[in-house]
Amino acid sequence: MNIKTRLLVAAVLSVGELPAQEAQRIHTAALVIDTHNDVLYQSVMRGKDIGKRINSGHTDLPRIKEGGIDVQVFAVWCDEKYGEGTAFAYANKQIDGLMNVIQHYPADIALAMNAADIQSIAAQGKIAAVIGVEGGHMIEGRIAYLDSLFARGARYLTLTWNNSVDWATSATDESRNPTKLKHKGLTDFGRQVIHRMNELGMMVDLSHVGRQTFFDAMEATNKPVLVSHSNAYALMAHPRNLQDDQIKAVAENGGVICLNFYSGFLDPMHYTKINRLYEKYVTAKDSVRRSSDAKFGRLPAAAKEELRPPMSLLLDHIDYMVKVAGIDHVGVGSDFDGISSTPKGLDDCSDFPKLTEGLLQRGYTESDVRKILGENVLRVMAAQEN
Repeated sequence: MNIKTRLLVAAVLSVGELPAQEAQRIHTAALVIDTHNDVLYQSVMRGKDIGKRINSGHTDLPRIKEGGIDVQVFAVWCDEKYGEGTAFAYANKQIDGLMNVIQHYPADIALAMNAADIQSIAAQGKIAAVIGVEGGHMIEGRIAYLDSLFARGARYLTLTWNNSVDWATSATDESRNPTKLKHKGLTDFGRQVIHRMNELGMMVDLSHVGRQTFFDAMEATNKPVLVSHSNAYALMAHPRNLQDDQIKAVAENGGVICLNFYSGFLDPMHYTKINRLYEKYVTAKDSVRRSSDAKFGRLPAAAKEELRPPMSLLLDHIDYMVKVAGIDHVGVGSDFDGISSTPKGLDDCSDFPKLTEGLLQRGYTESDVRKILGENVLRVMAAQEN
């Protein structure tokens, strides 16, 4: 290789390195907030020490730090099998698990109770831990339980998970099981829950809720709302994603919508691909009717990898949200450790800087990127305290 060739190669490499370096600089300088992660249920409740690198899942403290995530919202979750007498207790066990992590790794992580705490903890180079409760069934129909969870640090409540509660209906039930519902949307008690959350300074999270519940809640709240981990219905017609009128309503309310990394909420071909790969790799003649999740679980690793969409689809959803809602109303809620498939390149929470690089390549300014990565969510959280 002659001197001219070497200089040309060096020049090409330097051009490629500079954008990556700039992306890393912006990512490091930004306040990065991930509004939804299920590692408490997936790892902590199963006895894993997330203070150290673990060989499973998407999340542990070392990988959170590698990803430059300043604020991690830890979801407190259980399914509908937990009901009266068990759901609230299990929610508290998960909070106990998080407190144990904080107690054992005080140099790495601290609990944030408000926006000022977030900024202070992040300035110390620690992870600011925020608690989000995913599913209204965990208050067991009692305002006192809502108050108790708030006192322990819960700063949002997702009104429903996939299962409806007596006072609010879910997206899954409103769209797929409407005849089984005794009512649709919020009841009077559901409105009392919203009002109490407003009084406490607890964000109303509208991921998972049905359209009727969504608009009932928007009418009932007097504070900006959070949608912690949902995408654009126009790009992937899944009941968990938001339609344009919902996106616009969040923007008018001053709230923020945080994009989910799950392949099944991003890729309109995801479930078709699962069926095709299941027939190819498992069986073309299955006498048992299996759900998409069950089929996915039976696929070999190579097929699961084949299913993963490019990260460009996630960026497409972000672009769409920005177009419909505006740059001030978009954030990030990965759903890591609560999802079975992620876009290529986003293998775990250490890959968050790649999202920043992708946003910059799409033409977003540094100010835009800072808003999407965390400033919009911080604004909504601070607004709860007024």
